[in-house]
Amino acid sequence: MSRKKRILSGMRPTGKLHLGHYVGALENWVALQGEYDNFHLIADYHVLTTQLDTSDIEANSFEMLKDWLAAGIDPDQSPIFRQSRIKEHAELFLLLSMLITTARLERNPTLKEQVRDMKIENMTYGHLGYPVLQAADIILYKGELVPVGEDQAPHVEIARELARRFNTTFGEVFPEPAPKLTSFARLPGLDGQTKMSKSLDNAILLSDEPDVIHGRLRKAYTDPDKLRRNDPGHPDICLVFTYHRRFNSADTGGIRSGCESGFLGCVDCKRICGEAIAGQLEPFREKRRYYDEHPGDLRTILADGEVRAQQVARETMAQVHEAMGLG
Repeated sequence: MSRKKRILSGMRPTGKLHLGHYVGALENWVALQGEYDNFHLIADYHVLTTQLDTSDIEANSFEMLKDWLAAGIDPDQSPIFRQSRIKEHAELFLLLSMLITTARLERNPTLKEQVRDMKIENMTYGHLGYPVLQAADIILYKGELVPVGEDQAPHVEIARELARRFNTTFGEVFPEPAPKLTSFARLPGLDGQTKMSKSLDNAILLSDEPDVIHGRLRKAYTDPDKLRRNDPGHPDICLVFTYHRRFNSADTGGIRSGCESGFLGCVDCKRICGEAIAGQLEPFREKRRYYDEHPGDLRTILADGEVRAQQVARETMAQVHEAMGLG
């Protein structure tokens, strides 16, 4: 029997997750369980690359963990752990930082987007080097595949380069990880201008109740040329139709024809879409409520995952030390 390929995937703990997180990453993680050997990282060190306020990190980590579990991540199959509890992440980050130039990091397109979107004037060394920390996260567990959205693919390329550079310089230790993209890698936000983001207030949370979902969708951007109900619409440029395609796929033909003919108005279109989204999220909300009421289960899950991750990390760093002649 062939060995399962290993996957390392993770997110910064920013609290409750939204639909963009689900279609861009989380749904894919769940689908990959069983087929691959999955490790799931709560990337709390990464929070520090753009902010130094740590007061919410623990609470946000647990909120995100609830969403992972509610979406179907099985901690028995897939260890879940906090990055800061496995100190080998920091050590490998340090060693890998010796193998890449600042010029290479400054060419990272995702970094440029962050600097622009977050209006960062004075970048820290940690922020510039966070793709190196991501590379350490991945190859510490000898991850071979990384489920990512298209915006994160450049980071995986840096991880590949660093694994290759280490192997060439010191000896073969790491596989070169490859990105595993999802078909709906980026879900546009409710404003229709950018990807979905809580900070931009254009998101629907996975834990939102139906009335909240409907309220958020009522403000969603639609076809600017469809001003009245009977006006013919152009669904391919309508944000709400994008949501229909993802969350109401069985009815997209009817939605399209109703929009194009003018029979279906935007108010009803948004209502139907909201009902579809709320219906898909009902099992998720029910499971999440269980963890709201059983917080001790969350700590047990993390403690177990961190023991399992620690064992792998120590084995990898022993190989790194031997290859580098560090004793």
